[in-house]
Amino acid sequence: MSTWILLRGLTREARHWGRLPDALREATGASRLLLPDLPGNGALAHSRAPATVAAMVESVRIAALQGGALNHGTSEPFNILAMSLGGMVATAWAQRYPEEIARLVLINTSMRPFSRVYERLRPSAWPGLLRVASHWHDAARAERGIHRLTCNDTGTLEADLDSWSTIRRSAPVNRGNAWRQLWAAARFTAGAAKPACPLLLLSSRDDRLVNPVCSAKLAAAWGVPHRVHAWAGHDLPHDDPAWVAQQVRAWLAQESAASAGSALCAPSAGSATGR
Repeated sequence: MSTWILLRGLTREARHWGRLPDALREATGASRLLLPDLPGNGALAHSRAPATVAAMVESVRIAALQGGALNHGTSEPFNILAMSLGGMVATAWAQRYPEEIARLVLINTSMRPFSRVYERLRPSAWPGLLRVASHWHDAARAERGIHRLTCNDTGTLEADLDSWSTIRRSAPVNRGNAWRQLWAAARFTAGAAKPACPLLLLSSRDDRLVNPVCSAKLAAAWGVPHRVHAWAGHDLPHDDPAWVAQQVRAWLAQESAASAGSALCAPSAGSATGR
């Protein structure tokens, strides 16, 4: 039984995943997908967002344990695919509770001590973010600004804006929760040691919000594979969900082949080596 948890980023919720969950299910054969919201977003829009990533971990962990594989009579750990702020939450979870996480896929995330503040949030994006903040209660204008900052595929722009505006009106994230999430992301510092589980990094070369060098530095520090999309924006799952699913599938296949090879090379029980 394979359970995948999907964690979105700053002020976004489960419905913003769009086509990615179906693509991931088909690519991985996952038996269960869990899409918990961070506190202050989506189904938890009424909640006060905590100002630390550690507190966010506890919230999504409780939700997952209540609805996931570890609560269905097995001891199987979770797989997590997460982007941006969600990637920080996933990393902190894996470092704090390593026995609960089987593998991680992190998309366009960033964290101290590996990246600098101007890499984690490009200065060129600051004016756009301020415009979004100034129109926070105007769903159409705010979502258009977010789309401009995070998406490079504009082929479904009007449909996206209709959908995202409807989401915003049905579960509005208040400005205070947005700032607390941003503050938590800015202060988050990951442990220096790589999480114990296998890990894949995905990033977008044309991300206008977070410099992709953040993922490159993380990959170098932890010695993990890193795949770069040629044209997508920060919201890579929106721009090319099929590519994301394909990268995960290929990585899982490589991991399976490596494990099989290790098993074949391992000495059988009772074997001995001579001199």
